[in-house]
Amino acid sequence: MGKRAAVRRVRAEFQGRRDRDAGGVQLSVIEGGWDPVAEDENYHHPRKRRKPQQQQVQQPIQQREPQREQAYVKNIMPKTEGQARLIEAIDRQNMVLALGPAGTGKTYIAIAKAVEALRAGKIGRIVLCRPAVDAGENIGFLPGDMEEKLAPYLRPLYDALQDRMSAKQVKAMIAEGQIEIASVGFMRGRTLNNAFIVVDEAQNCTYVQLKMILTRLGWNSKMVVTGDPAQSDLAPELSGLAPVAERIEGMGGDIGVVRLHQGDVVRHPLVAKMLDVL
Repeated sequence: MGKRAAVRRVRAEFQGRRDRDAGGVQLSVIEGGWDPVAEDENYHHPRKRRKPQQQQVQQPIQQREPQREQAYVKNIMPKTEGQARLIEAIDRQNMVLALGPAGTGKTYIAIAKAVEALRAGKIGRIVLCRPAVDAGENIGFLPGDMEEKLAPYLRPLYDALQDRMSAKQVKAMIAEGQIEIASVGFMRGRTLNNAFIVVDEAQNCTYVQLKMILTRLGWNSKMVVTGDPAQSDLAPELSGLAPVAERIEGMGGDIGVVRLHQGDVVRHPLVAKMLDVL
């Protein structure tokens, strides 16, 4: 039964009592009291309102920021003046010789710039080269193919590569030929075009080997040679890095020689102190 029908029924009962009791008491509505008829007439059915949850959901949608790029690239920043000069030289010149003590970031900066150039599409591949010379001991023949034999010597290059990209990407690029890791002994007769060549531990190369390596540079290529003449595993008269750097340093032009010092060491502080006394 609706509300209006209930009100009508109450009124009909009141009217019936009036007719039966002519001289009786009449019922009337007290002023200021509750009047069901007036309330029913003034009653308005409310409109359907949106749920609070929908309003809360729509408000952030209007203020939502544009979606950010999830991928990121680790950019290298120089920590010393020497590293800043090395980065600038690699950007400006096609051949750079970086000479300095251990811990100055020579190899890491060279590989980081190589990965940066590959990702930017400036070159088509990275060639990492290092002489297979033992550090004062002979461990004998190593099992496996050429890559497995050279793996212990090239481990520092793998470490630097995996710090700039994942190990899975490194393996995929090596399989596709975008990254090539080779020994100095297998570089003769090659022309490296559209490549970024990094020659690490060049102090263990002879003068003839360095001359052969430097002349492998092809079109649209860049080469960075790193080494520490004070830590050669060859006899002092056999290492060719120092004499080659002295001859090239005066050429100028598109060839540069950057010399790092103990103040550019970014490893443990004890490394720089030990270099002073050793």
